[in-house]
Amino acid sequence: MLRPTVKNYLDNNQIEYAQIEHQRAFTAEEVAQTAHIPARRFCKTVIVAIDGDMVMVVLHADERINLERLRESVGAKAVHLLSEADFEDRFPDCEVGAMPPFGDLFHLPVIVSESVASESTMTFNAGTHTDLVLIPYNDFHRLVNPRVGTFASH
Repeated sequence: MLRPTVKNYLDNNQIEYAQIEHQRAFTAEEVAQTAHIPARRFCKTVIVAIDGDMVMVVLHADERINLERLRESVGAKAVHLLSEADFEDRFPDCEVGAMPPFGDLFHLPVIVSESVASESTMTFNAGTHTDLVLIPYNDFHRLVNPRVGTFASH
C-alpha cells in the first residue's frame, strides 16, 4: 500500500500512476528482480552531499554513480555518498532507503541521469520496501524539474 505522503502527492498533482507490489526487498537489484522489472528499467534514489548540501540522485538500478563525473557535471568542489544514518530522519512516512525521488516533496534538489531522462516512463520505490510506482517521465520532470546530468556508468 502506498504511503499517504506519496499517494497524496501523486493524487493532488493529478498524476496517473500504476502501483506495483512486490516481495520485501532492499537493494535496487533485489527490488527489480522481485518485481520482475529489468534493472535497466527500475530507478533508484541515492542521497549524496554536493558541497555540503543534501541532493537526491536518480539513476537506473544497473548503473553506478561516478562521483567525479557528477562533481564535474554540477561544477562542485566536493561530492560524496551519504549513509542511511545521515538522512534517516529526513524522509517522514518513508522507510529508510525506500524514498521516492520527489525532491520537491522533501525540499531537496534532484539530479537525474540522462539515461533515466531519455525513458518514457520510470519505476521507483514509493516509500516502502514492497511498493513501487510507475509514472510517465514527463510528469516526473514537470513536477520535480530535476537537473539532468551525465554521471552514471555500468
